[in-house]
Amino acid sequence: MSRLGSAVPPVEMSKKKAADKLEAAQQRLLRLRLLLGGQLGGHKIGPPLCVLFEGWDASGKGGAIKRLVSPLDPRHVRVSQFAAPTYDEKRHHFLQRFWAVLPGWGGMTVLDRSWYGRVLVERVEGFATRDQWSRAYDEIVEFERTLTAEGMILIKFWMHVSDEEQLRRFESRAGDPLRAWKLTDEDWRNRERRSDYEAAVEDMLERTDRARARWQVVPGDSKHYARLAVVEHVCHLVEEELTARGYDITEAG
Repeated sequence: MSRLGSAVPPVEMSKKKAADKLEAAQQRLLRLRLLLGGQLGGHKIGPPLCVLFEGWDASGKGGAIKRLVSPLDPRHVRVSQFAAPTYDEKRHHFLQRFWAVLPGWGGMTVLDRSWYGRVLVERVEGFATRDQWSRAYDEIVEFERTLTAEGMILIKFWMHVSDEEQLRRFESRAGDPLRAWKLTDEDWRNRERRSDYEAAVEDMLERTDRARARWQVVPGDSKHYARLAVVEHVCHLVEEELTARGYDITEAG
């Protein structure tokens, strides 16, 4: 059975209701972030928080990240974007370039794309050999196990949109001079290989979903639903983790 499922949200929600719920979730997140950073109530700093986004082109990653970080003080969160590795980065193990941006205790990092490029675009486009991307699943699982064993809260999102909705968004971007820069020839080429990418995504979800590094597939055909789902899920996971570790989260309630 496909792990991606439908890109249509499980419930219908008006933009007004979603906006109201999003504002409440953002305030909940702000309190949790201050609690993690030790800025609330004089508590000790909490564990590192890393929120990772992958997804289809035009799936709403940028909009979801914007809503996730907008209520936070810029000093309390780092957003890092990853594209193709540089020549120098290719001289090292593919995971090496991600270490520098990972959060320490009391810190938070949001990743727009990540180490999963090795088993997605590098696999599909042939930028990595079969041996390289095949062994990368175990390398990634062990990498994430190391991070979470040290205390990191790791949250992973796949932003999922249907082929039809993706095409609609592509065409909308192409017709808007202020957003056309987001659309490249490569994006159009990737659409032609969607079935190959879908197979790679299914393998990724199957082989790298672990107890402390779960994948959350967000049905993204409705942007306002997807943005709310992301913020609420981060709040839920952080509260669950902190409670399990004996933290008093009442000040973040």
